[in-house]
Amino acid sequence: MNYPHINPVAIKIGPLPIHWYGLMYLVGFAAAWWLGRRKARQLGAPWSERAVEDLIFYGALGVILGGRIGYVLFYNFEEFLSHPTVLFKVWEGGMSFHGGVIGVMIALWFFARRFQMHYFAVTDFVVPLAPIGLAAGRLGNFINGELWGKVTDLPWGMVFPTGGAQPRHPSQLYEFLLEGVTLFIILQVYTRKPRPTMAASGLFALCYGVFRFSVEFVRMPDVQLGYLALGWVTMGQILSLPLIIVGIALLLLAYRKRAS
Repeated sequence: MNYPHINPVAIKIGPLPIHWYGLMYLVGFAAAWWLGRRKARQLGAPWSERAVEDLIFYGALGVILGGRIGYVLFYNFEEFLSHPTVLFKVWEGGMSFHGGVIGVMIALWFFARRFQMHYFAVTDFVVPLAPIGLAAGRLGNFINGELWGKVTDLPWGMVFPTGGAQPRHPSQLYEFLLEGVTLFIILQVYTRKPRPTMAASGLFALCYGVFRFSVEFVRMPDVQLGYLALGWVTMGQILSLPLIIVGIALLLLAYRKRAS
Protein backbone atom coordinates (compact mmCIF):
# COMPACT_ATOMS: atom_id res chain seq x y z
CA MET A 1 0.00 0.00 0.00
CA ASN A 2 1.19 3.50 -0.77
CA TYR A 3 1.10 6.17 1.87
CA PRO A 4 -1.71 8.61 0.95
CA HIS A 5 0.58 11.70 1.00
CA ILE A 6 -1.58 13.94 3.17
CA ASN A 7 -0.38 17.53 3.38
CA PRO A 8 0.73 18.02 7.01
CA VAL A 9 -0.42 21.65 6.78
CA ALA A 10 -4.19 21.78 7.19
CA ILE A 11 -4.67 25.48 6.42
CA LYS A 12 -2.67 28.67 6.17
CA ILE A 13 -3.75 31.90 7.80
CA GLY A 14 -1.62 34.43 5.98
CA PRO A 15 2.00 33.35 6.52
CA LEU A 16 1.03 31.15 9.51
CA PRO A 17 0.70 27.42 8.69
CA ILE A 18 -1.69 25.40 10.86
CA HIS A 19 -0.55 21.77 10.96
CA TRP A 20 -2.81 18.76 11.33
CA TYR A 21 -0.63 17.54 14.21
CA GLY A 22 -1.37 20.67 16.21
CA LEU A 23 -5.07 20.40 15.41
CA MET A 24 -5.04 16.85 16.76
CA TYR A 25 -4.09 18.23 20.17
CA LEU A 26 -7.08 20.56 19.99
CA VAL A 27 -9.31 17.60 19.09
CA GLY A 28 -8.03 15.70 22.12
CA PHE A 29 -8.56 18.60 24.52
CA ALA A 30 -12.01 19.36 23.09
CA ALA A 31 -13.08 15.73 23.39
CA ALA A 32 -11.82 15.55 26.98
CA TRP A 33 -13.69 18.77 27.80
CA TRP A 34 -16.97 17.48 26.32
CA LEU A 35 -16.73 14.04 27.93
CA GLY A 36 -15.62 15.56 31.23
CA ARG A 37 -18.57 17.95 31.40
CA ARG A 38 -20.93 15.10 30.64
CA LYS A 39 -19.34 12.92 33.32
CA ALA A 40 -19.39 15.77 35.87
CA ARG A 41 -23.16 16.16 35.41
CA GLN A 42 -23.57 12.45 36.12
CA LEU A 43 -21.34 12.40 39.22
CA GLY A 44 -22.35 15.69 40.79
CA ALA A 45 -20.40 17.32 43.63
CA PRO A 46 -17.49 17.94 43.93
CA TRP A 47 -17.41 17.86 40.14
CA SER A 48 -18.86 20.75 38.18
CA GLU A 49 -18.53 22.11 34.66
CA ARG A 50 -16.27 24.88 35.99
CA ALA A 51 -14.05 22.31 37.70
CA VAL A 52 -13.79 20.37 34.43
CA GLU A 53 -12.77 23.49 32.53
CA ASP A 54 -10.00 24.15 35.05
CA LEU A 55 -9.03 20.48 34.91
CA ILE A 56 -8.60 20.59 31.13
CA PHE A 57 -6.48 23.74 31.45
CA TYR A 58 -4.20 22.10 34.02
CA GLY A 59 -4.04 18.92 31.95
CA ALA A 60 -3.23 20.78 28.74
CA LEU A 61 -0.31 22.54 30.44
CA GLY A 62 0.93 19.20 31.75
CA VAL A 63 0.68 17.52 28.35
CA ILE A 64 2.44 20.28 26.42
CA LEU A 65 5.18 21.13 28.91
CA GLY A 66 5.75 17.56 30.08
CA GLY A 67 5.58 16.16 26.57
CA ARG A 68 8.19 18.58 25.24
CA ILE A 69 10.54 18.39 28.22
CA GLY A 70 10.20 14.61 28.32
CA TYR A 71 11.06 14.28 24.63
CA VAL A 72 14.20 16.37 25.00
CA LEU A 73 15.35 14.56 28.16
CA PHE A 74 14.41 11.01 27.12
CA TYR A 75 15.12 11.07 23.39
CA ASN A 76 17.39 14.02 22.65
CA PHE A 77 19.42 14.54 25.82
CA GLU A 78 22.84 14.77 24.17
CA GLU A 79 21.74 17.57 21.88
CA PHE A 80 20.12 19.30 24.86
CA LEU A 81 23.45 19.21 26.72
CA SER A 82 25.19 20.77 23.73
CA HIS A 83 22.39 23.19 22.79
CA PRO A 84 19.94 23.76 25.69
CA THR A 85 17.83 26.06 23.53
CA VAL A 86 16.59 22.99 21.63
CA LEU A 87 14.05 22.67 24.45
CA PHE A 88 12.22 25.72 23.08
CA LYS A 89 12.35 24.76 19.38
CA VAL A 90 8.87 23.29 19.37
CA TRP A 91 8.47 24.02 15.65
CA GLU A 92 11.01 21.28 14.97
CA GLY A 93 8.65 18.72 16.53
CA GLY A 94 9.19 16.19 19.27
CA MET A 95 6.74 15.23 22.01
CA SER A 96 6.92 12.31 24.45
CA PHE A 97 3.84 10.54 25.79
CA HIS A 98 5.70 9.42 28.90
CA GLY A 99 6.89 12.96 29.53
CA GLY A 100 3.32 14.12 29.03
CA VAL A 101 2.13 11.61 31.64
CA ILE A 102 4.61 12.98 34.18
CA GLY A 103 3.56 16.53 33.34
CA VAL A 104 -0.13 15.68 33.73
CA MET A 105 0.50 13.87 37.03
CA ILE A 106 2.16 16.98 38.42
CA ALA A 107 -0.56 19.26 37.02
CA LEU A 108 -3.31 17.10 38.51
CA TRP A 109 -1.61 17.21 41.89
CA PHE A 110 -1.86 21.01 41.85
CA PHE A 111 -5.48 20.76 40.65
CA ALA A 112 -6.39 18.31 43.43
CA ARG A 113 -4.84 20.57 46.07
CA ARG A 114 -6.67 23.62 44.76
CA PHE A 115 -10.08 21.92 44.71
CA GLN A 116 -9.36 19.84 47.84
CA MET A 117 -10.00 16.52 46.12
CA HIS A 118 -8.36 13.14 46.61
CA TYR A 119 -5.53 12.85 44.08
CA PHE A 120 -6.53 9.45 42.73
CA ALA A 121 -10.18 10.49 42.54
CA VAL A 122 -8.97 13.12 40.08
CA THR A 123 -6.81 10.73 38.06
CA ASP A 124 -9.64 8.20 37.94
CA PHE A 125 -11.87 10.93 36.52
CA VAL A 126 -9.29 11.91 33.91
CA VAL A 127 -8.06 8.60 32.47
CA PRO A 128 -11.29 7.67 30.58
CA LEU A 129 -11.05 11.06 28.84
CA ALA A 130 -7.48 10.59 27.59
CA PRO A 131 -7.63 7.89 24.86
CA ILE A 132 -9.34 10.12 22.29
CA GLY A 133 -6.43 12.52 22.56
CA LEU A 134 -3.99 9.63 22.23
CA ALA A 135 -5.82 8.41 19.12
CA ALA A 136 -5.80 11.89 17.60
CA GLY A 137 -2.08 12.26 18.30
CA ARG A 138 -1.30 9.00 16.49
CA LEU A 139 -3.33 10.16 13.50
CA GLY A 140 -1.21 13.30 13.56
CA ASN A 141 1.93 11.13 13.47
CA PHE A 142 0.49 9.23 10.50
CA ILE A 143 -0.37 12.42 8.62
CA ASN A 144 3.19 13.64 9.22
CA GLY A 145 4.54 10.35 7.83
CA GLU A 146 6.66 9.84 10.95
CA LEU A 147 7.25 7.09 13.52
CA TRP A 148 6.68 4.34 11.00
CA GLY A 149 7.55 0.71 11.69
CA LYS A 150 9.89 -1.98 10.49
CA VAL A 151 9.93 -3.46 7.01
CA THR A 152 7.12 -5.98 6.47
CA ASP A 153 5.63 -8.17 3.76
CA LEU A 154 2.13 -8.00 5.24
CA PRO A 155 -0.55 -6.80 2.77
CA TRP A 156 -1.17 -3.60 4.73
CA GLY A 157 2.50 -2.58 4.78
CA MET A 158 2.96 1.00 3.56
CA VAL A 159 5.69 2.77 1.62
CA PHE A 160 6.31 5.99 3.54
CA PRO A 161 7.97 9.00 1.87
CA THR A 162 10.85 9.05 4.36
CA GLY A 163 11.01 5.29 4.97
CA GLY A 164 12.68 4.11 1.78
CA ALA A 165 11.22 1.97 -1.00
CA GLN A 166 10.21 -1.01 1.14
CA PRO A 167 6.77 -1.33 2.76
CA ARG A 168 6.70 -0.85 6.51
CA HIS A 169 4.34 -1.47 9.40
CA PRO A 170 2.00 1.54 9.81
CA SER A 171 2.77 1.46 13.52
CA GLN A 172 1.07 4.83 14.04
CA LEU A 173 -2.23 3.18 13.08
CA TYR A 174 -1.55 0.21 15.37
CA GLU A 175 -1.13 2.67 18.22
CA PHE A 176 -4.23 4.57 17.10
CA LEU A 177 -6.26 1.37 17.38
CA LEU A 178 -4.70 0.09 20.62
CA GLU A 179 -3.85 3.20 22.66
CA GLY A 180 -6.81 5.14 21.30
CA VAL A 181 -9.84 3.10 20.23
CA THR A 182 -9.31 -0.08 22.26
CA LEU A 183 -8.22 1.72 25.43
CA PHE A 184 -11.17 4.11 25.14
CA ILE A 185 -13.63 1.20 24.93
CA ILE A 186 -11.98 -0.66 27.83
CA LEU A 187 -12.09 2.36 30.14
CA GLN A 188 -15.61 3.44 29.17
CA VAL A 189 -16.97 -0.05 29.83
CA TYR A 190 -14.97 -0.45 33.04
CA THR A 191 -16.00 2.89 34.55
CA ARG A 192 -19.72 2.50 33.89
CA LYS A 193 -19.98 0.92 37.32
CA PRO A 194 -18.46 2.37 40.52
CA ARG A 195 -14.90 1.12 41.00
CA PRO A 196 -12.53 1.45 43.96
CA THR A 197 -10.34 4.53 44.00
CA MET A 198 -7.12 4.06 41.97
CA ALA A 199 -8.54 1.16 39.93
CA ALA A 200 -9.31 3.13 36.75
CA SER A 201 -5.92 4.85 36.94
CA GLY A 202 -4.23 1.48 37.38
CA LEU A 203 -6.09 -0.07 34.46
CA PHE A 204 -5.12 2.85 32.21
CA ALA A 205 -1.44 2.61 33.14
CA LEU A 206 -1.38 -1.17 32.73
CA CYS A 207 -3.18 -1.25 29.38
CA TYR A 208 -1.25 1.64 27.86
CA GLY A 209 2.05 0.18 29.03
CA VAL A 210 1.27 -3.24 27.55
CA PHE A 211 -0.02 -1.79 24.26
CA ARG A 212 2.96 0.54 23.81
CA PHE A 213 5.50 -2.11 24.84
CA SER A 214 4.01 -4.50 22.26
CA VAL A 215 3.91 -2.06 19.35
CA GLU A 216 7.55 -1.15 19.95
CA PHE A 217 8.49 -4.59 18.59
CA VAL A 218 7.41 -3.48 15.10
CA ARG A 219 8.10 0.26 15.40
CA MET A 220 11.47 1.64 14.39
CA PRO A 221 13.40 3.14 17.32
CA ASP A 222 14.29 6.81 17.30
CA VAL A 223 17.26 7.16 14.98
CA GLN A 224 19.34 9.15 17.49
CA LEU A 225 18.99 6.37 20.09
CA GLY A 226 18.55 3.09 18.24
CA TYR A 227 18.12 -0.06 20.32
CA LEU A 228 19.33 0.33 23.88
CA ALA A 229 19.85 -3.34 24.84
CA LEU A 230 19.77 -6.88 23.43
CA GLY A 231 19.29 -5.63 19.90
CA TRP A 232 15.57 -5.00 20.40
CA VAL A 233 14.90 -3.01 23.59
CA THR A 234 13.77 0.56 22.84
CA MET A 235 13.41 3.67 24.96
CA GLY A 236 9.64 3.39 24.56
CA GLN A 237 9.72 -0.07 26.13
CA ILE A 238 11.96 1.03 28.99
CA LEU A 239 9.60 3.92 29.75
CA SER A 240 6.53 1.68 29.47
CA LEU A 241 7.73 -0.88 32.01
CA PRO A 242 7.18 1.46 35.00
CA LEU A 243 3.64 2.11 33.74
CA ILE A 244 2.93 -1.62 33.68
CA ILE A 245 4.35 -2.09 37.19
CA VAL A 246 2.52 0.96 38.59
CA GLY A 247 -0.72 -0.14 36.89
CA ILE A 248 -0.59 -3.59 38.48
CA ALA A 249 0.31 -2.10 41.88
CA LEU A 250 -2.58 0.40 41.78
CA LEU A 251 -5.09 -2.29 40.83
CA LEU A 252 -3.90 -4.58 43.61
CA LEU A 253 -3.98 -1.77 46.18
CA ALA A 254 -7.40 -0.58 45.04
CA TYR A 255 -9.10 -3.96 45.34
CA ARG A 256 -7.21 -4.98 48.48
CA LYS A 257 -8.30 -1.75 50.15
CA ARG A 258 -11.92 -2.35 49.17
CA ALA A 259 -11.80 -5.92 50.46
CA SER A 260 -10.36 -4.91 53.83
